[in-house]
Amino acid sequence: MNSQMISVRAAEPNELVPPDYFSELDVAGFFPSEGALEIDLGCGDGKFTLEMAEHYPERNFLAIERLLGRVRKVCRGAEKRGLENVRVLRLESLYTLEWLLPENSVDRLHLLCPDPWPKAKHHRRRLFQEPFLKAMVRVLKPGGELLFKTDHDEYFEWCEEHLDAFEGLERLPWGDEDFFYPKTDFQIQWEAEGKRLQGLRARKPA
Repeated sequence: MNSQMISVRAAEPNELVPPDYFSELDVAGFFPSEGALEIDLGCGDGKFTLEMAEHYPERNFLAIERLLGRVRKVCRGAEKRGLENVRVLRLESLYTLEWLLPENSVDRLHLLCPDPWPKAKHHRRRLFQEPFLKAMVRVLKPGGELLFKTDHDEYFEWCEEHLDAFEGLERLPWGDEDFFYPKTDFQIQWEAEGKRLQGLRARKPA
């Protein structure tokens, strides 16, 4: 990631622009108040992040997205709604987990409908595998949680297998009424077609 290429444009409102893309980031310093930190990896159009931030004003939300157009949309959506507890970082998800986020700093990490890379020759590109799980456990606080959803049945089975084989997380039940969890536009469209999303919830042992 070339930090000079990113810094030539003006930052959007609510955008988090690290002073150094090769050093650990003081995430808390970019929010006006202290609070539990939640990360939305690959936030897309930001609907999920913005609704969560409205519902949980006492928590801070960092949305990670690599596409500039989406970053701008989420930043402006947060500004329009007056959400001071939202920041958006334009960067790759795995790089952010491995290098920028401090150890034991995240309370909940959300991964919703990542690219399933359905062809077998592309499975190596899937995010949900051991390097991701190790990086995620590094940044989660003891007792912190991963919340994952996908519309792709084979990818869900893949993720279950990788999670079950990984010793750093314990599976938790996840019912629809357990806590507020808004649906993305993609999920709403998918369910309107009679299809389903499947979810995994896991916790880093305290």
